[in-house]
Amino acid sequence: MLIIGIAGGTGCGKTTVVNQILNELPEGEVGIISQDSYYKDTTYLSYEERITINFDHPRSIDFDLLENHLKELKKGNPIHQPVYSFVKHNRTGDTLVTHPRKVMIVEGILILTNPELRKMFDIKIFVHADTDERLIRRLKRDICERGRDLDEVLTRYQNTLKPMHEQFIEPTKEYADIIIPNNKHNTVAIDIVRSIIHQKL
Repeated sequence: MLIIGIAGGTGCGKTTVVNQILNELPEGEVGIISQDSYYKDTTYLSYEERITINFDHPRSIDFDLLENHLKELKKGNPIHQPVYSFVKHNRTGDTLVTHPRKVMIVEGILILTNPELRKMFDIKIFVHADTDERLIRRLKRDICERGRDLDEVLTRYQNTLKPMHEQFIEPTKEYADIIIPNNKHNTVAIDIVRSIIHQKL
């Protein structure tokens, strides 16, 4: 099994890069795991307490569960990925059955901050995007898809997102095997990744 880690700041376009990589690859051969599914369970907290959590700090992620799940997939066993609600800031209690594939893509802003997880990745990719571009994308997504208001998004960006990006996410670039600038001209990098996957398949 080939495991690819794709990191980068919020709104950098990781999903776009994942979709570009998946494009033209055989259907059913590649699986995707999102770091967002592995936010720690906070059922013991009230909603008011949950909204104060810094979700952009590595300690908000259940890395142990994510590592265990990857190990199980490597052994050929299916896993039960938690389902996370960004509206309730908590796991829903549901799970998603994920079967092993020849290639597993793990994507998330903090995945390269964890040394054990980094060791498990055969290819480490960092998607780079301009700060302003990332903020604009984050605003659109959080307001349209997650029901947040403008003030809430901007306050979170200033107080946690930006400082956490500078402290934890940007420095993980040094661990990347490939850095992809997320613009319309990144086709060469995408083609390189795709050809490595083709070799594995």
